[in-house]
Amino acid sequence: MSVAIDLDEAQPLVSPTPSQRVWRRFRQHRLGYWSLWVFVALFGLSLLAVFWSNDKPLVVRYEGHWYFPIVHTYAETTFGGDFPTPADYDDPFIKDRITRNGNDALYALNPYSYDTISYFSDVPNPAPPSRANWLGTDDRGRDVFARLLYGFQLSVLFALVLTFIGTVVGILAGAIQGYFGGRLDLTTQRLIEIWGALPELYLLIIFASVFEPSLLLLIVLLSLFGWMGLADYVRAEFYRNRAQDYVKAARAIGLSNAQIMWRHILPNSMTPVITFLPFRMSGAILALTSLDFLGLGVPSTTPSLGELLAQGKANLDAWWISLSTFLVLVITLLLLTFIGDALRDALDTRVAETAKAGGGQ
Repeated sequence: MSVAIDLDEAQPLVSPTPSQRVWRRFRQHRLGYWSLWVFVALFGLSLLAVFWSNDKPLVVRYEGHWYFPIVHTYAETTFGGDFPTPADYDDPFIKDRITRNGNDALYALNPYSYDTISYFSDVPNPAPPSRANWLGTDDRGRDVFARLLYGFQLSVLFALVLTFIGTVVGILAGAIQGYFGGRLDLTTQRLIEIWGALPELYLLIIFASVFEPSLLLLIVLLSLFGWMGLADYVRAEFYRNRAQDYVKAARAIGLSNAQIMWRHILPNSMTPVITFLPFRMSGAILALTSLDFLGLGVPSTTPSLGELLAQGKANLDAWWISLSTFLVLVITLLLLTFIGDALRDALDTRVAETAKAGGGQ
């Protein structure tokens, strides 16, 4: 019995690209793969924190008109008050005006922002978890859940910005040293060693005493030192790849140094860069938390995990402050660590070849 094969309908075998192979190996690392999705989901929810943790109503229908306090500031007189100051929607008078006589207001799921102070609570602060405050309040009467939510958002955004700046500067410095070598590399390495020997913590203390603490100041100071470790890895990769045959062929056809570095060597030197991204983010989050805990970071009015840990240390009887902050910090760092481990295994071709050989036995 013969079987006829239609050659026109036969589908050619398409070999997956290197990026597709890396993604497949990453997906096989189940813990890291799901950690990535959990981290992305938590970060996405924190970016939308203003819509589900806010002391202002999302929408107000008052006397036939629609108002959106979440995006626009309205005066108290708009809702029948006596003063032209911004409306306090936690005020019982304003809350009564916008919710009776056919009026209606849609509040967020958690009706507190990170700086909302409850002046009408019957329990002294810090108050334990309750139906009104899911994770209790801090020593100033601010909702702990809201400050954790906004503090997590701030920590991740800070880590992303610091990681981006450090990665760009580290790649640029390492690429120039590794590609050109010689006296340029020797001189740059000596300058980096001198710069790296500067006491970073002392500089932070000095600048914190001279300038007003701010997030921008922290980003500038930490970015001055956060690129040197990555630059060493990129430098080594460029040293190794510049002697390859494809680089010699690129020089032979007349490509410039910038074209060779950008198009040919850099794509083959990105393994250590990508592998260390989650670990650099976790280091940035720890740095911000530690500095805020020591009082050298952002102002106390800014939501921060380190500031909450400092409050927990100052109020040991308020266990809910330190416990909830500790859990958020540990879960965040664990997720980033699992993602980094999965990326390292996915980009390591030796691990992939070993797994393939083991599967074929």
